[in-house]
Amino acid sequence: MQTTAAVRGLSCTACGESVDPGIERCPDCGGVLVVDFDVDAVDGPADCRPFPPEATVSIDEGATPAVAVPVLADELGVGGVTVKDEGRNPTGSLADRKLSLAVTAAVADGADRVGTPSPGNGAQSAAAYAARADIDSKGFVPSRCPFLNKAMVNVHGGDMYVVEGRYADAVEAFADSDEPLTSVAPGHPFRVAGGTALALELLADREWAAPDAVVHPTGHGETVLGLERGFALAADAGLADGVPRLYAAQPADCAPIAAAAADGATDPAPVDHPDTIVGPLEVPDPAAGRAALDAIAATGGDGAAVPDKEILQAAVDGCEMGPEIGATGGTAIAGVRALADRGAFDADEEVVLVNPVAGSKEADLLRSHLMSQGM
Repeated sequence: MQTTAAVRGLSCTACGESVDPGIERCPDCGGVLVVDFDVDAVDGPADCRPFPPEATVSIDEGATPAVAVPVLADELGVGGVTVKDEGRNPTGSLADRKLSLAVTAAVADGADRVGTPSPGNGAQSAAAYAARADIDSKGFVPSRCPFLNKAMVNVHGGDMYVVEGRYADAVEAFADSDEPLTSVAPGHPFRVAGGTALALELLADREWAAPDAVVHPTGHGETVLGLERGFALAADAGLADGVPRLYAAQPADCAPIAAAAADGATDPAPVDHPDTIVGPLEVPDPAAGRAALDAIAATGGDGAAVPDKEILQAAVDGCEMGPEIGATGGTAIAGVRALADRGAFDADEEVVLVNPVAGSKEADLLRSHLMSQGM
């Protein structure tokens, strides 16, 4: 596998074992693997890419806008709030950063077909990047997956198995499948590296001055882990002046990571009966949950579990304040409000919210919320 000079290999977040690229989970303990970079070889953001540009399966993901939201900053009583709008990626979600690298790794290993379970956005993104690489893909999605995602999987030429039930049922169907495919499932080390790329770009947006806090709507926790890795790498390499606190925001009825972080637990407890309208975040047993909790603890962060009703109103409020966001991004706004009420931020602090999904992909949810209010 052709990687950049700064990549030393992979290491396990649970046991510390070092392995070569090309392995999805730790062979010793099953823990989440992450890309290890040689700090001495990192002189700038380009050195933190795991693959050289010519070897990367890309549709020009990244370079998303960072939008200041002064009205929200005034409401929260903080120095500034910025929304990193990941809905501006090619297929409309943060998943593009992750699937670009995971599909690249799969292609480098000779894969001709990739697969992943997904609430929707990941399957759509995997299909798009597989098509770009001229290989096949298959997404395992629950029946409640939005029609838009299902349609676009097929439009990109991908195959799809629609599983009756919820996301956990799609995960089980994927695990039980004996179809020949290469996994690019959540928890994949190069999906985590997509979060690392996001952290570095966020710092570059700010001319390498780290914000005080980052609030991320969280599902599997792989992006939270990747963010912590990226911020720490930039600080260790002397590119940035610190590491922000990381906060995982989740819907209250499916908040295994946020609840564990708030309780000081080291492992998230799987949610037996998840029930949230925010489909991309209905992940009852997160693939990178323990590693994400370690990352949150390492930065002095926390979790915020917020009700669906507050999430939907926060999404509408967010659209009125600036960038177009949906229910998934609304989880960050509802989360940062809850955190501010708990005194998480000082008056001069700079806070970044991640909007993982384009608002237009979740328009039906917001329209239904408005109609319920008689609008």
